[in-house]
Amino acid sequence: MFITFEGTEGCGKSTLMTNLSRALKDASVPHVVTREPGGSLVAESIRSLILKQDMDPLTELFLYEAARAEHFKKTISQALKEKKWVLCDRFTDSTIAYQGYARGLNLGMIEKLNKMATGSKKPDLTFFLDLPVEEGLKRAVDPNRFEKEGILFQKKVRLGFVAASKKDKKRFRTLKVSGLTPEQVCSLAMKHLKAYL
Repeated sequence: MFITFEGTEGCGKSTLMTNLSRALKDASVPHVVTREPGGSLVAESIRSLILKQDMDPLTELFLYEAARAEHFKKTISQALKEKKWVLCDRFTDSTIAYQGYARGLNLGMIEKLNKMATGSKKPDLTFFLDLPVEEGLKRAVDPNRFEKEGILFQKKVRLGFVAASKKDKKRFRTLKVSGLTPEQVCSLAMKHLKAYL
């Protein structure tokens, strides 16, 4: 299983992924927890640049795809070959949402670059944690330059995730997380996961 976690800033992706990882560990399911940008030595170096430095949107896109190509080859693909589950905090859908819907770059170009970086591999299941962006920005604990873009930017990002979830209903599971505890969100995700399996 290759599972990704998507959503706007502060929606609780990382917390859900940690809780699901704990559940898989308790069930003795071998798995890898990773993230984008990052997840490999080279990709983590690119991450520090992307999250801290202002840059042209096209430069930003190319850096994300470079990090993804390295991450996919060195971490995700390798884990899947070893029959391990992969839990990934953000993946190609984030690039569509952030660089496409929010930055205004061409969606067709982004799709092509995503396919090149991943060999057209898509996740088996994607959890989209849907939360009002105002609430998410208040909850965000890992300040980066994307959070500083403000509410209108994040609303465009959310629209990107909503569009992706409608386009690929088989893969996406939308979790409305406003007002839910991390435990409730995890329980909801586990129900979806069990139903999928």
